[in-house]
Amino acid sequence: MTSAPSAGYTLFSQHLGREPIVTDGSMSIELTRRGYSERPCDRYNLAHPIVVERIYADFLEAGVTLLQSNTQHSNRYALESSMLSARVQELNRKGVWLARTSAQGKAAVAGVVGPTGRFMRPLGPLDPSDLHQCFTEQIGALLASGADLIMLKSFIDLDELDIAIHAVRALSADVPLIALKSFPEDGSVLAGSYPSDVATRITAHGVTVLGSNGTVGPQRMLSIVESLRVSTVPLCAQPDIGIPTIIDGIPTYNAEPQYVAEAARRLVEHGASVIGADGGASVEHIRAIADAVRGCTIGSAPVSIKHAPVEVTTAVDVDRRSAFHRGLGNRFLSTVELDIPRGLDMSSVIDGARFLKDHGIDAVNISDGARARLRMSPIAISHLVQQETDMECITHLACRDRNMVGLQSEVLGAYSLGLRNILAVTGDPTHIGDFPYATSVYDVDSIGLVRALGRMNTGRDLVGNPLGDTTQFCISCAVNPAAEDLEREIDRLAMKAAEGAHVAFSQPIFDEEVLATFLDRIRHIDIAFMVGIIPLRTLRHAEFLHYEVPGMTIPAWVRDRMREAGTSTEQATAVGIDIAVEFLRTVRDRVQGVYLMPPFKKYEIALRILQQLQP
Repeated sequence: MTSAPSAGYTLFSQHLGREPIVTDGSMSIELTRRGYSERPCDRYNLAHPIVVERIYADFLEAGVTLLQSNTQHSNRYALESSMLSARVQELNRKGVWLARTSAQGKAAVAGVVGPTGRFMRPLGPLDPSDLHQCFTEQIGALLASGADLIMLKSFIDLDELDIAIHAVRALSADVPLIALKSFPEDGSVLAGSYPSDVATRITAHGVTVLGSNGTVGPQRMLSIVESLRVSTVPLCAQPDIGIPTIIDGIPTYNAEPQYVAEAARRLVEHGASVIGADGGASVEHIRAIADAVRGCTIGSAPVSIKHAPVEVTTAVDVDRRSAFHRGLGNRFLSTVELDIPRGLDMSSVIDGARFLKDHGIDAVNISDGARARLRMSPIAISHLVQQETDMECITHLACRDRNMVGLQSEVLGAYSLGLRNILAVTGDPTHIGDFPYATSVYDVDSIGLVRALGRMNTGRDLVGNPLGDTTQFCISCAVNPAAEDLEREIDRLAMKAAEGAHVAFSQPIFDEEVLATFLDRIRHIDIAFMVGIIPLRTLRHAEFLHYEVPGMTIPAWVRDRMREAGTSTEQATAVGIDIAVEFLRTVRDRVQGVYLMPPFKKYEIALRILQQLQP
């Protein structure tokens, strides 16, 4: 500390590890009980400061020795939705001032920092430097206002928590720092070694107190604290008091103070030096906790450390990859996109897949609501196709319709059904489709979905939680060699490859020089390439694709040849096939395969192209 220690700092330092330090509870719940339910509750630091002070006074009277500033959501990004981003300094300074004025030296004041609610690249638009700057702005305001310590709270993403810790230490090397990781309500995760792995990672950064808050209730928190005892630093536990019932948008908790208090006592006995409760914790709950832990000996219960399970390296090494995946780079592959009809009858899809398999095609592509048209789930269709025909599918999955939880659930389900090839696409916006007023989700884009698949191939989900096993997805992505902004297209492809993509399927292309230029530009990217081909049927078909389909470019010379073919569909189709064959012959040695998109269920056209391609 650069100046004389405050009374709160001294109180915290003297008590830490010697007797339980009791935190206040949920400012949000107490405000709601008094009729103030707008979110974020941080706004009331400015709108109704006297109410906030009274709540602090009630918590202090209940036996609290550590007040938390009402600033968990007071960073620039978290405040965007409430139009308060320009008031970061005011909210944080006032939040600390209100807590300090209430404490009057009887309790320490923690300046609370929560996550941004934004994803870093590739899941979102922010770089680590953006988050570091955001945290630095908030933490600087908290320290300047006289916070005795900093509490990083409710962080789920370990990478984001790391950044916040570094931001604190860049501003002050010696301010006490409590770092709290929130764990999901998942018994298998909490019963394993994951919390102890987290403890090892976080304590390497020089935190004063390590712990967890929120998400789980008192019983689940006990297993977390037991796992965190591998750490040599004091521990903090702030469980939710239970799982709420949402009534008219307001959470309602049923846990009685005595139940929470008894659980808090067990947490202290198992090593929690800083104890409290988070979601749903009223003044009554905190009073019961303070009474229950008074005189309790920290860590008096026997240590029960969970060790990481021994990894057995037997046939992990069982190769569960798809035949398509194993074939990449070893032979020239061919896939054909099936035409997906509306409704429930998928017999034409099954018949098409069976026909193509019988003629040696390696896999079929199953699109996901292209052009935002309503179609059956691509996972369901792919499962039907593989079950009925034994033909492998390249299952397209769009980010448009599912949030990040739904996307991960879908791909786990796909894997359990035996699907191994997923092509990640961002997806066309809903406003161009059958239901223009439907919501486009886009929690993540195709790069984020590739990352999720890549993480699953290492046995983790997007935030690092263990899955219990690894997947062996062949991760595919889309690319447009004729994109107007070629630099952006190449940068995005490089990010997809870095996140685990194995193969890129290209948009249809006709120009050998355009493809050659693109392939030269991506030589540094470690990814296989399937060149996309649409065999044209008529001049109208060519013009429709060129003028009315986003991302499609049909060169003028191709349209001229289709025009010269005349009005006979049979003759024009033959010319379209010739164009495709001529193009493929020139590029075949530079790509790993071809992705054919014949129009109107004319799958025999794909076979004619491949037959003519033979020497």
